[in-house]
Amino acid sequence: MTGERKTLEPWTVLHSRDVYTHEPWLKIRVEALELPDGRRVEFHQVDAPAFVIIVPETADGRFVVLRQYKHGARRVNVNFPAGTLDAGETPLACARRELLEETGCEAEAWTDLGAYATMGNLRGNLCHLFLARGCRTVAEPDSGDLEEMRVETMTRGELLAAVAAGDFAIASQVAALGAALNPDLADALARGAGASAGGGREGA
Repeated sequence: MTGERKTLEPWTVLHSRDVYTHEPWLKIRVEALELPDGRRVEFHQVDAPAFVIIVPETADGRFVVLRQYKHGARRVNVNFPAGTLDAGETPLACARRELLEETGCEAEAWTDLGAYATMGNLRGNLCHLFLARGCRTVAEPDSGDLEEMRVETMTRGELLAAVAAGDFAIASQVAALGAALNPDLADALARGAGASAGGGREGA
């Protein structure tokens, strides 16, 4: 790998047309794009509501998880609390609401780990990751979701054993788990989220 490093440039969207819409859950668009070298191509884009994933940890170092059926995975699996943003809702407000609804917990401190596209070229939607520390039960869970779910707590070792057993089935959930179990990664993600927001976003 020698020679001058070429500057990488984003693609230019020339125009976009909707081909399928089912509000508020899904929109499929076709974008006409011009590449930096002048070539023109079309890409499908999938628009879906942004969502949050929360990794909740109690004061004694246990992680709060949900065991539930997920139809995309076609099986019962282990997940962290998650949910889509309501109209006009901030990611942190959504995270607080979903944690309370799905687990009955509140957290003493929140760390924003940033927002990430779920698919490299189709985009899909944005996933906002949060760590929630000092979690404690303040109410009975009342999610109102279609899926039945069971709230459990796991140690770090039990989470890793669940991974080895294939109990995690969703890529974004595995990403959240990796951030939670790797302090260096979590710190870097938090610093990146703070820089993109113009400042830190950790607090109670």
